[in-house]
Amino acid sequence: MTLVRVLARPLIASGFVFSGIDRLRTAGTTAPQLKPVLAGITRVVPSAAAVTGNEKLVGQVLGGTQVAASLLLAIGRFSRVAALLLTVTATVNTLVDYRSADASTPEGKKARRSQLLKNLSLIGAVLLAAVDTNGRPGIAWRAEHLAVGARKNALGLGKDARKQLQKADKVVRKTAADVVGS
Repeated sequence: MTLVRVLARPLIASGFVFSGIDRLRTAGTTAPQLKPVLAGITRVVPSAAAVTGNEKLVGQVLGGTQVAASLLLAIGRFSRVAALLLTVTATVNTLVDYRSADASTPEGKKARRSQLLKNLSLIGAVLLAAVDTNGRPGIAWRAEHLAVGARKNALGLGKDARKQLQKADKVVRKTAADVVGS
């Protein structure tokens, strides 16, 4: 891991750790702030009503998820998954903070906008961490290069072997189409 990753991941994660701990401590008082956001989720996904009905529990789950994911990001374990979880929790927290912030005074509006921009910046940082492969090729790149290598090897085979491979390819594609139903 490069020095930048060693420093950047814990720095990004530190704010999320404290935010998650605060969410866990004050889950009862922040539950009313979650209610409008959860109501919007319930309207979009009616089957989520069983989960979104208990705002305090949702707040605790968000806080616990945020703490665990940020600690995983900080130590560099499962950092891409942890960053995706932090993206989700940070998005929910941003919506809640924005909706519940005071916007009645010019100072309140300025503070609300500043908080929104800070939260969006953090979401951008964890999104970058989510796509960071730590200098190693991702699964898509590996699969593509494996296919290219197999194609080159197939071209090196004799004419009969190529015909057999083409037949096998047709059979596999037909079977896959039958299984998928297309």
